[in-house]
Amino acid sequence: MANNYHVPVMLQPCIDGLNIKPDGVYVDVTFGGGGHSKEILKHLGPKGKLIAFDQDPDAQANIPADDRFVFIDQNFGFLKNNLRLKGFRQVDGILADLGVSSHQFDVPQRGFSIRHNADLDMRMDQHRDLTAAEILNTYTEDKLHKIFGIYGEVKNAKSLARAIVTSRLEKPFTDIDSLKSAIAAYTPKGKENKYLAQVFQALRIEVNAEIQVLEDFLQQAAEVLKPGGHLVVMSYHSLEDRPVKNFMAKGKFQGEVEKDFFGNQQKPFNVITRKAIIATDEEIAQNNRARSAKLRIAEKI
Repeated sequence: MANNYHVPVMLQPCIDGLNIKPDGVYVDVTFGGGGHSKEILKHLGPKGKLIAFDQDPDAQANIPADDRFVFIDQNFGFLKNNLRLKGFRQVDGILADLGVSSHQFDVPQRGFSIRHNADLDMRMDQHRDLTAAEILNTYTEDKLHKIFGIYGEVKNAKSLARAIVTSRLEKPFTDIDSLKSAIAAYTPKGKENKYLAQVFQALRIEVNAEIQVLEDFLQQAAEVLKPGGHLVVMSYHSLEDRPVKNFMAKGKFQGEVEKDFFGNQQKPFNVITRKAIIATDEEIAQNNRARSAKLRIAEKI
């Protein structure tokens, strides 16, 4: 697969969704290859500001030489505190392009890709202690069952968890090939790639606490956005899209929207996109990563 690290997904809909004002303050919480940030800077005037977050050291190679640009080497789950440390209490727009960058998949030693043998790592932030190997070697069968079932939507999650626990008694998991061979008997024939992608997704989400980080980010985004400011979020699977959709619509992740004594809805956003925006066939043909992308936009009340 071509390296799409610098090919931002749904670039124009993201820029349109941010509704950029030349002198506004904007945040790109998933800087990565810098594609979206580069385009945002084109729409800003001399007084505009762009703050970008990324916890991956590799992303820093893409930092532009621009006085209007501020880079924060942090996970976007700490959005509010980091903005305050840089002197920004409120902002005009926030963009989040969730999921793993193509670059992370294309660097074999990071352990994200099923295509190469490498250490079972999968940490987006190399300072974290928890790796995929540690999960496979130390988590209980019940906990593994839940991770594969919920985060990977793996159909035979229970038997997969048992196979892993049995296999590690003989030899601990160290690399991707050791995992593949241990679960080969449980991998559906003809659907190996899809199945392994689900298993890897589950491990990656657990290693990086992705769902918790996403929920923390959404709640903080509601606090730091100015009234009328736009939140633009792109997700790549239902586990990410669901909390984004619910929070934008209701201001919470489960249950119905809360109302005050007079029956007025208590929620931070008005949804701009009733249905998620998806990529065009033309874009998908050029950038396969766009295939599963769903873009949602909301305006702070």
